[in-house]
Amino acid sequence: MNRLLCAAILLASPLAAQGGGAANQRTTGVPGITVDTTGVGALIDQGMNKSQVMKNLQYLTDVIGPRLTGSPAARAANDWTMKQFQGYGADAHLEQWNFGGTWERGPMWMRLVAPRAHGVVAASWAWAPGTGGKPVTGPVVRIDASTPESLDAYKAKVKGAWVMLRPAAMVWNNDGPAMSAADTQRMRAQFRGLQAGPRDSVARARQQQFNADQPFLLRAAGALGILLDAGKEQDLLNMSGSPTRVLPLPQVVVAHEEYAMFDRLLGLGVTPQLQASIQNTLNMKDSVPQWNTVAEIRGSEHPGQVVIVGAHLDSWDLGTGSTDNGTGSMATLEAARIIAQSGLKPKRTIRFILFTGEEEGLIGSRKYAEQHAAEADSIQAVIVLDNGAGAVTGQALQGRPELYGLWRGILAPVHDFNADTVNDAFKGGTDHLSFLPYGVPGFNFNQITRGYNHTHHSQSDTWDKAIDWDLRQASTVMAVSAFELANLTGMIPRGQRNTPPVVAATKVSPELLKTNR
Repeated sequence: MNRLLCAAILLASPLAAQGGGAANQRTTGVPGITVDTTGVGALIDQGMNKSQVMKNLQYLTDVIGPRLTGSPAARAANDWTMKQFQGYGADAHLEQWNFGGTWERGPMWMRLVAPRAHGVVAASWAWAPGTGGKPVTGPVVRIDASTPESLDAYKAKVKGAWVMLRPAAMVWNNDGPAMSAADTQRMRAQFRGLQAGPRDSVARARQQQFNADQPFLLRAAGALGILLDAGKEQDLLNMSGSPTRVLPLPQVVVAHEEYAMFDRLLGLGVTPQLQASIQNTLNMKDSVPQWNTVAEIRGSEHPGQVVIVGAHLDSWDLGTGSTDNGTGSMATLEAARIIAQSGLKPKRTIRFILFTGEEEGLIGSRKYAEQHAAEADSIQAVIVLDNGAGAVTGQALQGRPELYGLWRGILAPVHDFNADTVNDAFKGGTDHLSFLPYGVPGFNFNQITRGYNHTHHSQSDTWDKAIDWDLRQASTVMAVSAFELANLTGMIPRGQRNTPPVVAATKVSPELLKTNR
């Protein structure tokens, strides 16, 4: 038996038996707020010894499968999770929000036809069209299209061609020599180059408009499509896309090994010729109904004050969405089961939300935060799990260093699970961000990486990458954190309020929308 699991079992009984009292109160450094750890042993026992999380994850990923927002599978996942929450004793329902339009991946193949025949590992970018029902063939070119001026200089080369816009990514050979300091510096310089942009506001707006227009300009110039480097090793692919930026021509993610080969051939003066057939279906209605799954355990003393525990239920469709973010979703579901079946009663309401539309730009959570903006001051905090399959290592303070003592107190009962480190990292790219503009304290747990860079958005994101102990630990940490947040002696001070981002389609220059190939 795992050493930490033994510790959990030994810890569970005495903590579960504890009543209230000073022994269970922890100071936080935040005026008027202490952490009450009473009863958390019952939560730990439920989470570590009676877990259902791996079983639920297997059903979600192997039976329901990938859950692209707008697909029937996404709705099936909404319905199934709602019933699971209800079966565990929580009140649950679906909350509708409206999505910009659906996209369905169809059959695709791509092959190198010159200088030799070779099948290419590739996949269509989401919310991009296909090749019009027939194969298309053309040369590969690499151009600089980073500014209007550079694209103008290369326009003549792109007609009838597959276009590479960047050199091959630096993907390190893990079987080779260790990366040197010079290699690290080169990689950082390349990354900074991709992230750099004009600082002047007018120049920045001009560049942003050009970035929106770029694929339309390439289409107008006659390009067959855009090729992207997946940026992972071992033929792993990558995926993204959104109805907020529907592309006018095919865009294809190519395995790094293939993309780098095309680049090397061009360097030798040999032009690769590619043939591809891509079939996708776009249904760009003005508004397509989608849903977040919402469940609650009502508070016994302050039911109008809420702790939100969340993760995103949607996924990309190359794999089955296990580590991104089936693990976080099922940990959220499991946290509800742990609390509901522990016999403990939280003082504040704990609301569990499985968001959809996260992969397309946090759309589901942004719509939820907007629809519930009037309740923002009654939301104690939002805690999210969305960084892969690994165990929780602690909490990132999201630029709120004054809450260090609070989170040290909250995580103290899970010290034996190595889950109590606290740092002032600012976590990006997931659903807690949607609540920050409203002043709601929002956090995304830190996790062990566990190969997340490989599984993330790739065809390798499957159930077998999840780790039983890690997922039980993460579910337990979420349950303990949620329960203690619900039982704090006061409300956490509000954060800085900002203008919430608007979910809207990227604006393309009107004259380009009229251009047909």
